[in-house]
Amino acid sequence: MSIDSNRTLIVVTKSHESFYEELAGTVPNDLLLEQPENRGTGAAILYALFRIALRSPRATVAFFPSDHYFSNDEAFMSHVDLAFEAAQRNPETVVLLGIAPTAAEVEYGWIEPHASLLGSMPRSITTVRRFWEKPTAAVAHNLMERGCLWNSFVMVGRVDALLKMTQRAFPKAYELFAAISPSFGTTFERTAILEVYSKIPEVNFSHDVLARRPKRSRGDESRRRRMERPG
Repeated sequence: MSIDSNRTLIVVTKSHESFYEELAGTVPNDLLLEQPENRGTGAAILYALFRIALRSPRATVAFFPSDHYFSNDEAFMSHVDLAFEAAQRNPETVVLLGIAPTAAEVEYGWIEPHASLLGSMPRSITTVRRFWEKPTAAVAHNLMERGCLWNSFVMVGRVDALLKMTQRAFPKAYELFAAISPSFGTTFERTAILEVYSKIPEVNFSHDVLARRPKRSRGDESRRRRMERPG
């Protein structure tokens, strides 16, 4: 499954304008969502979800962090395709791509999958038992020994399912975005977004949403052997 550029939203933050200024000149205005300030991944995802929901609330979407590098694009996208298929078969769940770790990284998030008869097979999908955010070195070694995975934060799910998850986790932010969503795509959007971002706290989607409802998440075990993050 290929994802057309005209169906790809890019979420940026105003303070990083010098880095995306050139890109902004090549992307249609309705595909570049500029946050007035950083309020964490939760706010960025909510903004994008409500934008998409106006057009297609039952669309299946994928989120790709900008700081990841995969050495094999074809293999990576084959797992994204699998995640799309799983999310479409199970519209109430969200699928995460897990990566077989090569080291006991303490700066990454980890996924602890439930035991499954298919869990050891390549391209298998299991439910998530627990998320571990930036564990200590001892915990990271233990997680690696027990077959846990790095959390790529590449996430696939239906818009309505993702919105339900965010509504339960941080209802205030959800209500604020919902209230201004009719202004999206109009001349009032910028003013409305400025007001919302001045009111919401910083929200980490992985910690504040996924970690609180692991049973709603499924992990696709990616057998990629290389992942790099700049910096």
